[in-house]
Amino acid sequence: MTSRPTAITGYSLVNGAGADRDAVRDALYAGRRGLSACALELPFEATTGSVDIALAPLEGALAPWDTRITRLAQHLVRALEAELERLRARWSKERVAVILGTTTAGADCTEAAYKHYLEHGALPDGYDLWRHHTYGAVLYVTRTLCGAEGPSYVVSTACTASAKPLAAAQRLMAADLIDAAVVGGIDTLCTMTLRGFASLDALSASPCRPFSAERDGLNIGEGGALLLLEREGDPVALLESVGESSDAYHITAPHPKGEGAELAMRRALELAGVAPRDVDHVNAHGTGTPLNDSAEAQAIERLFGREVPVVSTKGYTGHTLGAAGATEAALALITLAEGWVPPSVGAAPVDEKIAINVVTERTSLGVRRVLSNSFAFGGNNTAVLLRAV
Repeated sequence: MTSRPTAITGYSLVNGAGADRDAVRDALYAGRRGLSACALELPFEATTGSVDIALAPLEGALAPWDTRITRLAQHLVRALEAELERLRARWSKERVAVILGTTTAGADCTEAAYKHYLEHGALPDGYDLWRHHTYGAVLYVTRTLCGAEGPSYVVSTACTASAKPLAAAQRLMAADLIDAAVVGGIDTLCTMTLRGFASLDALSASPCRPFSAERDGLNIGEGGALLLLEREGDPVALLESVGESSDAYHITAPHPKGEGAELAMRRALELAGVAPRDVDHVNAHGTGTPLNDSAEAQAIERLFGREVPVVSTKGYTGHTLGAAGATEAALALITLAEGWVPPSVGAAPVDEKIAINVVTERTSLGVRRVLSNSFAFGGNNTAVLLRAV
């Protein structure tokens, strides 16, 4: 069985590397990181990828839902206004889905509310758990801003959360339930995730260095990406397939040989009906932790050999958790459009035990097809295959 390629008719980005697509593209081209010392109050040092721009508050009927994550959602939707207008003209609003991924939702808002409670004995005026914390809040705001009334839900599978909506949208189209979808993911920084990863000894106090011999952990980032998928349209690129697997090897650690990761990548190729030699570039999950990078590199080597150019873009954005899958798919779209692979910043010197072609300098080449990996706790794995038009 093969999947039918789906038109990607637009996409938007915001993260520590830049406020929009063009700014993020420029950071990739220059090999410029979007990481800095964490501004949150923590009992340890941390480096994070923070969105450092003024985000417009929600107004009118959406004002009660005004939080950092919904402001990011509004920022991403506004960047797609022209593309969304064309999408809405083509399709009935009841046939346009919204499928998002997130892990934290409004956890940062609840942390601030709880701090207020400890200091003042009461929650702050206006705090509302439903409107300010839940997955449904960011979904409602995004759906309202997009003018979509089709199937809508949130996926929360840790670090694959915003890659899975691409697969879900393809399945809904194949079942003739929708004609178009707004998919992607958004996450914000909060102390819960930073403390959690610190408890796993997975954080680096310095800018992360995926695949490097000197890597010592990951950085958490925030931001998001939205992609517009349509049954027909004027594509900027094509979503060929999404391979998925769940090896359930361990609650947090990857399979040491990357068996689940390899299965997800193989399934993506099989669904698209292409061979490993047809993939020109792999955008790796590449978190910068010793175990993840080793396992993923083994899986890539077994499937693709040692020649395909491999990059981790987490050295630019940090690990954006539930937003990572969509973010890195969008970064892969930049590579398809531009015809160059960005440097895997921080990778040099590459670990000699990692026997794949980790690109440490910007490299121009003909890129027709990119595979973008996202792996998560519990052995939950996705591989998104994208193709130039």
